[in-house]
Amino acid sequence: MTRSIPLNRFVTLLALGLCACLTWTQPLRAQTAALPDHVVAAYGAPPTIPSGPLSTEAQEALADILGYSLNQSAWNPVDGDAFDALVAAGDPRSVWLLTDMMRFTWRPEFAAALARTSYSILDVERDGIDHWGRVTNHMIAWDMPAYPGYLADKRTIFTNYVPGWEQIFVEGDINWPLVSWGGVNIDDRPYDTTNDICHCIPAVDNPTVSSAEEATWLADDAVVFGLSINGEARAYPRRIMEIREMVNDTLGGRDLGIPYCTLCGAAQAYYTDMMPVGISRPVLRTSGLLIRSNKVMFDINTYSVFDTFLGHAVTGPLAERGIVLDQAPVITTTWGAWKAAHPHTTVLTEDLALGRDFDLRNTRDANGPIFPVGDVDPRMSVHEDVIGITTSAGTPVAFQRSTALAALQSGQDVGFEDVRLILDAGGLRAVSEDGSDLGSHQAFWFAWSQFHPDTQVWTAQ
Repeated sequence: MTRSIPLNRFVTLLALGLCACLTWTQPLRAQTAALPDHVVAAYGAPPTIPSGPLSTEAQEALADILGYSLNQSAWNPVDGDAFDALVAAGDPRSVWLLTDMMRFTWRPEFAAALARTSYSILDVERDGIDHWGRVTNHMIAWDMPAYPGYLADKRTIFTNYVPGWEQIFVEGDINWPLVSWGGVNIDDRPYDTTNDICHCIPAVDNPTVSSAEEATWLADDAVVFGLSINGEARAYPRRIMEIREMVNDTLGGRDLGIPYCTLCGAAQAYYTDMMPVGISRPVLRTSGLLIRSNKVMFDINTYSVFDTFLGHAVTGPLAERGIVLDQAPVITTTWGAWKAAHPHTTVLTEDLALGRDFDLRNTRDANGPIFPVGDVDPRMSVHEDVIGITTSAGTPVAFQRSTALAALQSGQDVGFEDVRLILDAGGLRAVSEDGSDLGSHQAFWFAWSQFHPDTQVWTAQ
């Protein structure tokens, strides 16, 4: 018997099976052999993963559940047929869309159905109350691929709940299944309108600054991120950067975009001038999205998304032009040490903190990542501070900050291949053998190692 499909459901099915006409079903594959031992020990063996399009049964079930997600109030908890059908289809790739729905679910009964279905498909035991985090961590750790057409469905969910993401969710060199919502809206205010109120993490353009003598509000032991460009020095207090998370500034005659990811302990600075002909200065903003607990930033002019940790444009017109932002060195230190080394430094003014003083590192983030990151390389603890850099031969290397700092203070050499660490204003900076700056910064170990899974770790002699 032929079953008719309502038009709106047919459209959803079409999106779910977008690539079905272009691919064919491939043999099942298992990933256990490709996973590190510590991943299997922590998360177990992954399920067998099909390739090619979802089965017709999985497509139909997922289309129904997607419809429920967009109109949860109309769903009857007694109706579990679609969830049961998706479990029967048994394709673990479908769970990515269920995790997306979990992030925006407001109805407890629907959240419970999503969690129950995800655990059943993955054969993972329920544990705790953060089902979204537990399921997502397994999916990331197992390096679970997405099904063909997944991005269109993810875009439908995200843009249904938060306006402004329509131009963000596009194809590019980005692993979209790993992208999750950070709980805030996109900062889509045009350049130099950052005094306008927004329901977002509010970037600041062209911040007001004062001299060191005028900054009586800032204690000497306060953490700052110091930059010195062409002889001009400026301090960006962590207290302010925890609120703003993004600054577009000009220092030493160079334009800069300065993101601070509170979740991964990384303040970075990218040169945003000297672009190729026909490309305007990128103005960086916070999207409200995360990828493995690292902020996703974008250019407000083109809506091109950047890999925040690496500075590569991964979507949009700037990705098409192959834009990669060069990094300037950022020194993580104390205000007392920075102004002693740079007595003529300027510093951002206290009002930019908007009256807030969170100290997120020692409160919210003190016990590890609060968003899913999947597996973490066990060679160091999750929140160990490291200075990460890539050598001229292309080898990523991480220096444990505490060990490297102690070694340098005792007169030892700290280096790996052609990279050397030096003391600078109470912090650490990476230079080449000829003393040229390499644009280093500090970050939590989990962040550096997940973006550089083949990283080497420097050890003291």
